[in-house]
Amino acid sequence: MPRMYRVLAFWTGIFSLMGFVGGMPVLGLLFLGQAGMFLALSYLNLTERTYLYIFGVYLTLFMVGFSYWSVFMMTPGSGGH
Repeated sequence: MPRMYRVLAFWTGIFSLMGFVGGMPVLGLLFLGQAGMFLALSYLNLTERTYLYIFGVYLTLFMVGFSYWSVFMMTPGSGGH
């Protein structure tokens, strides 16, 4: 399970690099923080159940944050088309 967290850290690090290269520094910093969190968690050698609980909390917080942003922060029709 710690190796899977290292894989998550690798891919969020790649997304961070793409954000920085694409001119989106806020996105890059957000994913860089997630990569650091996943990498730090991978070296704690916790039990598999604990890793699954942490990942479940991570997914729950992501969905709450994404839903809040989508409903309350985005302006309808501002796609720029």
